[in-house]
Amino acid sequence: MPGAGSRPAEDARVAIPLQLPAGLAPEPGGLTLEASGRAMGVAWTLRAVSLPGLPPHVLGRVVQQALDQVVQEMSPWIPDTAISAYNRAAAGEWVVLPGAFAQVMDCGLGLAEASDGAFDPTLGRLTDLWGFGPPGPVDSPPSAGAVAEALAASGWRRLAFERQGRRLLQPGGLRLDLSGIAKGFAVDHAAAALRRVGLRHFLLEVGGELRGEGMKADGQPWWVALERLEGEAPGQAPLVLALCGQSVATSGDYRRFLVHEGQRLGHTLDPRTGRPSQSGVACVSVIHQDAMWADAWCTILSVLTPEEGLALAQAEGLAARLLVSSKRGLEERLTPAFQALLD
Repeated sequence: MPGAGSRPAEDARVAIPLQLPAGLAPEPGGLTLEASGRAMGVAWTLRAVSLPGLPPHVLGRVVQQALDQVVQEMSPWIPDTAISAYNRAAAGEWVVLPGAFAQVMDCGLGLAEASDGAFDPTLGRLTDLWGFGPPGPVDSPPSAGAVAEALAASGWRRLAFERQGRRLLQPGGLRLDLSGIAKGFAVDHAAAALRRVGLRHFLLEVGGELRGEGMKADGQPWWVALERLEGEAPGQAPLVLALCGQSVATSGDYRRFLVHEGQRLGHTLDPRTGRPSQSGVACVSVIHQDAMWADAWCTILSVLTPEEGLALAQAEGLAARLLVSSKRGLEERLTPAFQALLD
């Protein structure tokens, strides 16, 4: 997971936003407060420059409530959430979605089309089948027949979504899974809640997805180091990001996986095959204005081959870093937009 540090080491490669907002520096005398908790099955942490009347427990409550709202709408692990209710709906039923849920679905369906199905929010059956969903882990991969059956019941093109009325059609037997986008949205949602109470300088992390606003109390940016993986070129300088009004998401097959007969099968499923992605992309990091988009694009770039992913990322102007498995270990590939942050 990316980590927050003080200052970059002298040998670090530093990525700095091309345009910085005016008036970034915090008020003199501000102190750094910290809060933490758990939501969505992961830990969250907040570091913020203090404001009068906003002690850590208040800020922590703001973050926790925002994250809990996302869980209540979009977690299939809890029976009484909005997504669980949709997954149980009868064939042909139109379900009115809560506002945040509808926003995520709108983004997810747009990215499904933009990526030609490399992103698909309808893989709940397949996620469960491979042992990455609420039913829990499995000892061995599912049969080809079971995968084909679950794949036939899935597919974003089976959905119909009415944006204005926030209505989503349940075509029958389809189960949503928003794990490739919801955590990023949760970061955005909590960050917006912090801004509403007047907080201007903070670094928020939810399970490895980060959002930085403003600056630290000492006037330094919020420095975030991208995690180094075993197999990276030993002489390659570490990458450190200055997060200011930006978010970064990271996804990789080294976090959650199923091991079968010596083969590691990652948790990112390829919607086109119904099986764990075999793209050769070991890790992706994306810097974006919104954590939701960064999170979803990480999922897409983990599914596509490196060549496909880099071409699409370049066409979309994404600042992305890929670590690609090769005979020489993990090779780093940067999009032009990411390289521009280093130049």
